[in-house]
Amino acid sequence: MTLTADGGSTKTTWKTEGNGCKRLFRTQGLNPFHQTEEEILRIINDELLRQEGFPDAATVSTIRFYGAGCTREKAPVLCGILRDVFPNAQETEVGSDILGAAKALFGDSEGIACILGTGANSCLYDGKKIVANVSPMGYILGDEGSGAVLGRTFLNRLYKGGHPDMAETFEKETGLTPAEVIESVYRRPTPNRFLASLAPFIKRHIGEPWVEEMVIGCFREFFRHNISHYARPDLPCSFVGGIAVNFEKQLRMAAKEEGFLIGKLMQEPLVI
Repeated sequence: MTLTADGGSTKTTWKTEGNGCKRLFRTQGLNPFHQTEEEILRIINDELLRQEGFPDAATVSTIRFYGAGCTREKAPVLCGILRDVFPNAQETEVGSDILGAAKALFGDSEGIACILGTGANSCLYDGKKIVANVSPMGYILGDEGSGAVLGRTFLNRLYKGGHPDMAETFEKETGLTPAEVIESVYRRPTPNRFLASLAPFIKRHIGEPWVEEMVIGCFREFFRHNISHYARPDLPCSFVGGIAVNFEKQLRMAAKEEGFLIGKLMQEPLVI
């Protein structure tokens, strides 16, 4: 049995393959950069192994986990956890989410692979390996174009940009007050997830000129601060992630304005 996972900060998708059967399972996000070993182990044990139809852990022989936060320092930590949970796995590979995205988007072809979900990332891929990667730097220092940064930028413009009518609409539709927004961002865990959770509201109100302008601006920042450094405008930029898919029109507009080509868009890299 082969177990492959795409781990994001908000959700993790797991695919099992064996005996001619493929199935998908989902848990909350796994990110060893933000979560402790105990938290990760609890999620795997309580949310994955207990799902109806998930195979016996002892039958898993190969594991491939590509996820957010799986840096050179953190990947061995997650690898150790997976080996403990699946003791019969003879091969366990833990790599970055951007490597998993590149393999799904391009296979053995060259291209620029991008992730726009809760977080953001990109790389120059030669068909076998990543040859260049601009550090995303996280949603506070970077992650341009991500759901978290869209949410953060939206809240800033909403409350500091002179949009009282939209602020009233936002509070009515979401049930959030300014005080609760501050609480969620500064005092509760996983503020990046909270900020990214505002993307559906932003999408519903994309017809407001300032909202669309903001989204396009965030995507232009993504191209300027990440993709431009690869100096390969001849290569297509393909994307994985809900933000890329749900804001496709604005993403294509930003790419055109910055002089880049858009290739394939996928909601997630693991499909049956």
